Amino acid sequence: MAGDHQGNIYVFELYGNRFNLVQRTAQACTALAFNLRRKSEFLVALADYSIKCFDTVTKELVSWMRGHESSVFSISVHASGRYAITTSSDTAQLWDLDTFQRKRKLNIRQSVDIQKVFFLPLSNTILSCFKDNSIFAWECDTLFCKYQLPAPPESSSILYKVFAVTRDGRILAAGGKSSHLHLWCLEAKQLFRIIQMPTKVRAIRHLEFLPDSFDAGSNQVLGVLSQDGIMRFINIQTCKLLFEIGSLDEGIISSVISPHGRYIASIMENGSLNIYSVQALTQEINKPPPPLVKVIEDLPKSKLSSSDLKMKVTSGRVQRPAKSRESKIQTRILKQDLNDNFENKENELSDGLNKKRLQILLKGYGEYPTKYRMFIWRSLLQLPENHTAFSSLIDKGIHVAFLNLQEKYPIKSRKLLRVLQRTLSSLAHWSAIFSDTPYLPLLAFPFVKLFQNNQLICFEVVATLIINWCQHWFEYFPNPPINILTMIENVLAFHDKQLLQHFMDHNITSQLYAWPLLETVFSEVLTREEWLKLFDNVFSNHPSFLLMTVVAYNTCSRAPLLNCNLKDDFEYFFHHRNNLDINVVIREVYHLMDTTPADIHPEGMLGVFVALTKGQYPVFNQYPKFIVDYQTQERERIRNDELDYLRERQTVEDMQAEVDQQRVEDEAWYQKQELLRKAEETRREMLLQEEEKIIQQRQRLAAVKRELKRKEMHLQDAARRRFLKHQQDQREMELRRLDDEIERKVYMRDQEIATTAKDLEMRQLELESQKRLYEKQYSRNQEAVAKEVREDADAYRRKVNLEEHMFHKLIETDQSQSLKTQKLIEESLAKAEQACIDADWQIQALHKQRCDDLQRNECYQEVAKLLRENRRKEIEVLNAMMREEAKKWEEAEGKKFHLRSEKRASALSDASRKLFLEQELSDALEHDENPLKEEALRFQREPVTTSCLTGTSQLSDISKTDSSSQISLNRRRLEWDTTGQDLIEKVRNLRQRLTAQARNRCQTPHLLAT
Repeated sequence: MAGDHQGNIYVFELYGNRFNLVQRTAQACTALAFNLRRKSEFLVALADYSIKCFDTVTKELVSWMRGHESSVFSISVHASGRYAITTSSDTAQLWDLDTFQRKRKLNIRQSVDIQKVFFLPLSNTILSCFKDNSIFAWECDTLFCKYQLPAPPESSSILYKVFAVTRDGRILAAGGKSSHLHLWCLEAKQLFRIIQMPTKVRAIRHLEFLPDSFDAGSNQVLGVLSQDGIMRFINIQTCKLLFEIGSLDEGIISSVISPHGRYIASIMENGSLNIYSVQALTQEINKPPPPLVKVIEDLPKSKLSSSDLKMKVTSGRVQRPAKSRESKIQTRILKQDLNDNFENKENELSDGLNKKRLQILLKGYGEYPTKYRMFIWRSLLQLPENHTAFSSLIDKGIHVAFLNLQEKYPIKSRKLLRVLQRTLSSLAHWSAIFSDTPYLPLLAFPFVKLFQNNQLICFEVVATLIINWCQHWFEYFPNPPINILTMIENVLAFHDKQLLQHFMDHNITSQLYAWPLLETVFSEVLTREEWLKLFDNVFSNHPSFLLMTVVAYNTCSRAPLLNCNLKDDFEYFFHHRNNLDINVVIREVYHLMDTTPADIHPEGMLGVFVALTKGQYPVFNQYPKFIVDYQTQERERIRNDELDYLRERQTVEDMQAEVDQQRVEDEAWYQKQELLRKAEETRREMLLQEEEKIIQQRQRLAAVKRELKRKEMHLQDAARRRFLKHQQDQREMELRRLDDEIERKVYMRDQEIATTAKDLEMRQLELESQKRLYEKQYSRNQEAVAKEVREDADAYRRKVNLEEHMFHKLIETDQSQSLKTQKLIEESLAKAEQACIDADWQIQALHKQRCDDLQRNECYQEVAKLLRENRRKEIEVLNAMMREEAKKWEEAEGKKFHLRSEKRASALSDASRKLFLEQELSDALEHDENPLKEEALRFQREPVTTSCLTGTSQLSDISKTDSSSQISLNRRRLEWDTTGQDLIEKVRNLRQRLTAQARNRCQTPHLLAT
């Protein structure tokens, strides 16, 4: 596959020996790539910096990819055909060929450009090479940097421009503007060999390994294309030259080797495409050794001379096949023979065209065919197409004189401006005078616009025009060519004196009516078609034809020129297009060429056409060198002064820019501070608003809390009043119960006294009934104790709940704390009031108990007195009856002993219970410091003591009455029963009082809890 500068893309079928035009892009191709995943598709990079994908079968556009800002000079396709890397001087981009979307982009610094980025064969590694000789390896999927090759040694350091990698991706070959060739081992990441090419090689243009089917990808043969257009194939292990293709006459521009290594395709300097067979080139190398047995044959009839079998062998070089050499020699000899047969040698052109025939064709049709015009011009001008010489001029870069060309000539097309700069710079590097020629851009612009896709042809056309049609233009430099203008004026004076006199009358010189046409080569006054038609005739005739065209243009325009009287009108006329037929002008030129006398004819003063020399361009020095040198020196001095001025101005501008930047930064800082201050004020206002909202919410919450507290206080007050009323009702009920109890006791006492008259047989029943009553009372006491324990547990839980409630209340705010303190004070006051009420009630109860105790004490004293009296009387009765009633006495003594033991146990139980109740009562009333405490305790202990003393006296009296007489036995038994009933009543009263005290003690914490 191949593409040309006109955008035509061809597919060559080597086996079928044919080619096919598959696409017309209408733009110059800068890079091609095929062998994609879909074999019928290929990628092409165009001059508008875009990449297009076409299908060779359907010839349709598959995708159009954009993203580069400069020309793409390399396309590398992954081994799988799925990815592609396009490289320009400023960036490299990775594309997904399935979706035609850009995956990644490699950006670089402005100071370092990209030299080449490509995939390593049969791997996922990307190698990026930059113009500072740095080489990096990247992972394709993650773009992770795998390694960087070290810098080459300084002794053989070269600027790498071309690269090649073996099929197995192990060896990298790099070269540049040097005869040295570096070989890198990518596995060891080091430089392992430096190969020096022959002395003829000064620079390396292209490198490519020659594949071999039997080397497993470790290619050993490397093709090296040098600056002389010869591609040499060397063995990188033995460093021997194997063979070479191309020659100095037919140099190679670029070359590519087929993947299987059978063919080599090369683009030659003359534009042709040559296909070489590697098998034929390596036939001499790979031929088998000569046989050991040789046969002697007879000589043939036609003997060959010894000179025909001789071959010139040079050291370290393999000769080309003899067939191509002989055919080339025969072709040259045949051409020489044909040239000798022509009489008019100057009319024969290099491409087989005849100048006389072309002139006849031109006079018949007025112009050359558009399709073949460029080809005819190249033949007429005999362009040598010196690619090497032109490349050396291009490599010198843009000339200083044309760096700011766009300021003076603002051209919309950047490409056209770039081509114009390069063409003018090449002319300035060719001859120094062209860097100071002010009209050179005007002279070259129409040719640049016409040949913008082929800069070599453009340069050589302009150079040929300057050498032949601009003869003697620079003898009066920097002034216009006075001698040339004088020739034009003489011819105009001969053919149209009236017009010349009109010019002289209005002070219009040849610098106004002739020089503007010459310096722009009529591009300002003619259209494109008219200009091309004119230069068809100019290039086909003597160089004086251009000067005659100036005279013809004036004579054909004499009518409007004679009507012009102002200098501005003349200037406008010769700088703008006019209503003039170019065919009339061309016929007038031919008429002037034929009718002008020889003494004033420019043909006698101008030389014949001289073509550019082949190989190197001729030296152009037809100008006053001292003036040019002086102007060059002065311009250099002015340029240096201007550079100094620009440098100082740049310094001042930098300082001003720094000051402006500082001022802008200060203003930005102040603005930022102002914004921050405003933001802070806004935030502060927002905070104040939020705080006001929070304060209002707190106020509403406090009001709600106050309302709740007020309601709670009302509820607590109502509960306290209800509880006090309940307590008061309970106390009233207790008082009524006590009154009823007293009345009942009085009634029971009367009943008991009445029942003492019963006989002894009923005593046993009464004792049994009394026993059951004691058991029932014991169970009640147990229930009372259990109830007291439960009440104590409930009181403890209420106390714990109260403590927890008080703990949670402590973490409230100061306002709630004050309310709590007030509440506690009120509760304490209520407790104190309740304590006073309880104390009054207890005092009343104790007073009643004391009165009862005093009454009982008086009864006890009376009973004791009676007992003492009866004791004295019964002693004698008892002593008399003891003998008689021994058995009964022993029985009675046993019963008395059992009764005494039961009474002692009951007394001990009553004493322990009394001590326990007294201890609990003292703990419950610790907070009460009423002075009646001791008296209450004394009254509480006194009945018990009295009862104990009474019991003791009763027991002693009973023991003494045992010896009494039988007569007073019934009376004593009656007294014992009454005393026992009184003791039981006292014990019952004492238990009731203790129960009431315990109940009051439990009710007091309940009041605190409410």
